[in-house]
Amino acid sequence: MALSITNLKKGVLFQMDGIPYRVVDYNQKVMGRGGSIVNVRIKSVLDGKVLDKTFKGNETVDSASVTNQTAQYLYSDGATFYFMNPESFEQFELSSDMVGDGAGYMKEGDEIQLQFFDGRVINVELPKNVPLLVTYTEDAVKGDTSGAIQKDATLETGITIKVPAFIKQGDLISVDTATGAYRERVKE
Repeated sequence: MALSITNLKKGVLFQMDGIPYRVVDYNQKVMGRGGSIVNVRIKSVLDGKVLDKTFKGNETVDSASVTNQTAQYLYSDGATFYFMNPESFEQFELSSDMVGDGAGYMKEGDEIQLQFFDGRVINVELPKNVPLLVTYTEDAVKGDTSGAIQKDATLETGITIKVPAFIKQGDLISVDTATGAYRERVKE
């Protein structure tokens, strides 16, 4: 299926020369007489290479035939992450490079979405927000518990994020997987 270049918004997947790319940045310039130029920064989902590309006027690109599949995160040995399809029990291995920052938002047993292109896994699709347990944080100074004061908190997956001063060790909090930002305390 062909995509108009004006559809190449941030996050869109398409393929060029048989390689799937994700749009990282999008900028459109409208020229005189209704013509336009679209400048995009794209990242190969196969090897992570980033390219700058310019498309003109009424050019089109092919949409990438990407499918999603639910998988359970099993474990990581540091270099490789292991996942399993909970229905077929088929297992998938992904390098730590491919998982990237997503590693800090996955716990063993979590269900996530894996994206496939031509039968191979190309991306880990995390939920928008994940609940994570605070395993370490400094105690708030008495009287200094307004939401404006931020402090570091280490979460059960090992990542450290900024949280409001009232968050305590043992609290379950919701974290935005796109930004790594604290969202709210989760009521258990």
